[in-house]
Amino acid sequence: MAVAIVANVSGAFVLLSLVAIMNVDVVSRNLFNAPFRGVVEVVVFSLALIVFLQLPDVVRTGRLTRSDGFLGLLRTHRPRLGDALTRVLDGIAFLFMCLIVWTVWPEFTESFESCHFFTPPEFGAPATGNLWVDFKTALGRCDYFGTPGILQAPWWPVRLAIAFGCAWAAILFFFKTILGDTQDTRHVTAQTSGEE
Repeated sequence: MAVAIVANVSGAFVLLSLVAIMNVDVVSRNLFNAPFRGVVEVVVFSLALIVFLQLPDVVRTGRLTRSDGFLGLLRTHRPRLGDALTRVLDGIAFLFMCLIVWTVWPEFTESFESCHFFTPPEFGAPATGNLWVDFKTALGRCDYFGTPGILQAPWWPVRLAIAFGCAWAAILFFFKTILGDTQDTRHVTAQTSGEE
């Protein structure tokens, strides 16, 4: 599960970068009357990266935000029924994550292929053989979001992060469905044995 931890740390670094950019924006707005151009685009781009990079580790540790008060009571009083319902919910989450990956993956491939990193483009300058020049030229052909003249970023990294985070979360939900959620089970067992 090291992949989930590395993705979580990457999401944390994106979050720290976002905090730094927003602080620079606030300071430059108030002191120099010159706001940081493109802060809205950076926030939109960063939020998607943060959420979907940290999703697998949140699923792994069982800290996904959900309303499970009823499930907790059920697992305390009827552990087998509670475990069965937890597995059903994890199975539904697995299917939902698979649907997201199935939807986003074609969008990722389309936006990545729009750059023509590895294939000759139908338009524009042909490849020069200089890796850096060809890379910058290919980035100019990518499917972008943002405001022209202020800040633009290619869509494919965000769509890749969404597909990656949901695919890894789907794998984790699959194993939780098959093997059960051992972390929650230990918590419920400790509660019931402490009450006796």
